[in-house]
Amino acid sequence: MLIDVTVPAVGESISSANIACWHKSSGEFVRQGERLVTLDTDKVSNELEATSDGRLEILIANGQEVAIGTAIGRLDTAGTATPPTPATPIESPDAPKPAVPADERSTRRPMSMLRRKIATQLVNAQQTAAILTTFNEVDMSAIMEMRRQAQERFLSRHGVKLGYMGFFVKAVVLALKQVPALNVRVDGDEIVEHHYYDIGVAISSDKGLVVPVLRACDSQSLAGIEQDLVGYAEKVRAGKIALADLQGGVFTISNGGVYGSLLSTPILNPPQSGILGMHSIQDRPVARNGQIIIRPMMYLALSYDHRLIDGREAVTFLNHVKASLEAPIRLLLDT
Repeated sequence: MLIDVTVPAVGESISSANIACWHKSSGEFVRQGERLVTLDTDKVSNELEATSDGRLEILIANGQEVAIGTAIGRLDTAGTATPPTPATPIESPDAPKPAVPADERSTRRPMSMLRRKIATQLVNAQQTAAILTTFNEVDMSAIMEMRRQAQERFLSRHGVKLGYMGFFVKAVVLALKQVPALNVRVDGDEIVEHHYYDIGVAISSDKGLVVPVLRACDSQSLAGIEQDLVGYAEKVRAGKIALADLQGGVFTISNGGVYGSLLSTPILNPPQSGILGMHSIQDRPVARNGQIIIRPMMYLALSYDHRLIDGREAVTFLNHVKASLEAPIRLLLDT
């Protein structure tokens, strides 16, 4: 019996997929449950597994873009097992390439569907919103000391490290409660006010930036947030992030500091109206009570849609974030 390997539907807005990599060779015998192929869409990656034992026939090769529902291969369940032939995987279009011949001054490769989608969204965000950025800086001493004191017990009890992002997520939620004007989006001629706190956290992968959404962060503990972040990071690395994981966020946090960024102006993640940029922690001289002392400081950048949000509201929001991070007991007391 022949069984088609088809491109599955992964969301109403997705009409095609790119065959990123066949993990088996044409003619190779595969077992049920073995990984066959990785498909990339403009939002997520998806891996297909063999639905039964059989010999694989590849109908459409690596690198081709195909419509949802297309048969890209088939399994012959009457085939017999033979020693496997290693597949020849292709690299992601965005991955850096092996040694280039000395006489080649440049090379070309297609842009991945995810990268094309990211490019389109970034351009659209700048063309459709009035993006303005305001800055501040935060003294990270209190959070660093809290992490130092609690890290061993936190890890032992919850199975994950106490990172910085959990504090920032809680600080953003508290600031959104205090300045609800940031928890909005534009829908035509109407302003949609959100009364929930699903926060997107930007995670970089070798295929591009994805923004999975942490749900109900107002009722989450620091441990719950850190556990969700670890789970999302593992899914991104494994290429198993789902479309539902990326939908419904009301605000985004992006941490360029992990790559050494000192200061940046983050771009909105449509249709959201606000995004907070974290940056590197650096020891810097600051004035405290008339004296110059050294403190671990981080620059914060809040980009917002000026069509909806005034400067006063944006600055007030960022000041609330700063205050919560410098006195993290407020995050535990939700005050």
